[in-house]
Amino acid sequence: MRFEKVYRSLKSRHARGASESGQAFFELALLVPLLCLVMFSIIEYGRVLNMEQILVDLTRQGCNMASRGTALATAASSVASGSAPLTVSTSGEVIITSVQRVNNVDTITGQASSGALSTASKIGTGVNNKATVPSTVDDIFTNNPSQTVYITEVYYPLTQITPIAKMWGLVLPSTLYQVGYF
Repeated sequence: MRFEKVYRSLKSRHARGASESGQAFFELALLVPLLCLVMFSIIEYGRVLNMEQILVDLTRQGCNMASRGTALATAASSVASGSAPLTVSTSGEVIITSVQRVNNVDTITGQASSGALSTASKIGTGVNNKATVPSTVDDIFTNNPSQTVYITEVYYPLTQITPIAKMWGLVLPSTLYQVGYF
């Protein structure tokens, strides 16, 4: 009789354990996609944030070099080649533009680019053509009418290393863009 109680007790524990094991497997199957989403999001966000910070630094360097008298072509080439760990000279593009206000029109007075992409400047193209500048640059010209403003634009392609966009149908930009004004 005692043997029967022990047997029933073990049998009921074993049945419960198998049921709980199946439940744990089911819960894991539900959580794995969510955990992958969080992990891949953190990885991609960290990479993009790092790239953006490097691009901000490159725009600052380009404007700084141009404003100190370095030729625009030399400054653009130096920024593109000194962009480690990014490879702007072979994958991206640096465009440095000088803008002055001539007869109350923001005019491109010089422009140079370096890199492998062939993208058009969002400021404008061609010397002596009209430049499109934001209101912060407009304020500079209002207070200093004879001032030259140097604008550095950096384009860099975004290549993903995780399958987050394909897994979740997310649309990420294909090219990162940064601009700096001095």
